[in-house]
Amino acid sequence: MIHTTQTLLFRKSMMVAKAKEMLEQELMDKEEEKERYLAEKAPPVQTSRLSFDELQELCRELHAKIDMVDEERYDIEAKVLHNTREIKDLNIKVLDLRGKFKRPNLRRVRVSADAILRSLLGSKHKVSLDLRANLKSVKKEDTEKEKTVEVSDWRKNVEAMSGMEGRKKMFDAAKGSVQ
Repeated sequence: MIHTTQTLLFRKSMMVAKAKEMLEQELMDKEEEKERYLAEKAPPVQTSRLSFDELQELCRELHAKIDMVDEERYDIEAKVLHNTREIKDLNIKVLDLRGKFKRPNLRRVRVSADAILRSLLGSKHKVSLDLRANLKSVKKEDTEKEKTVEVSDWRKNVEAMSGMEGRKKMFDAAKGSVQ
């Protein structure tokens, strides 16, 4: 038991030492990257050969560039601040909606239509949901007769219904079917 605790402590100390080395290496890499970036973006300025007027002009240019960078930085900070506020507001809204509309986990239940009707209407009412019993029965013979009537010569029908006489017949037929 003592042997395993010693090995665990040894492993932990080795891991801490390795993490420390990795952290130091990461810091050195960041510093090198920073120096490389600055050397690329801001080359060293040669001021030894410049006159006083040229140095003043160089200072004005550098101040103008610094002002531009500060304005951009301010604009970016304002956008970031605005976006973080908006994100916080949206997160609050999402949390509010989750709290209001918490949905329970639903289980799948198989219930017949008769059981549903019994539960809705109560046990006193006897209801059967036999849909086929409520359907009309249709005879084949009736449909065949209707088809033969429709196939008759349509030209005779058009000639008979043309003019005022035909309209009167249609009106009388409609009036007779309603009564």
